[in-house]
Amino acid sequence: MTSSDPLHGVTLQLMLERLHDAYGWEELAHRVPINCFSSNPSIQSSLKFLRRTPWARAKVEGLYLELVSV
Repeated sequence: MTSSDPLHGVTLQLMLERLHDAYGWEELAHRVPINCFSSNPSIQSSLKFLRRTPWARAKVEGLYLELVSV
């Protein structure tokens, strides 16, 4: 049985790595205007922020879904 949730089994770190590979930090900061993408960005600092900020994580998940549905 497979899940119909496209985020099933996708970690936040994997999402960030794929988004960074596709867009880079500058474009990510433009698409999702949060400090962890524009001010000294890194995967680890972004993970820390997104894990404790549900609204920002939702925006990142939405952008990831756009990327993988193309």
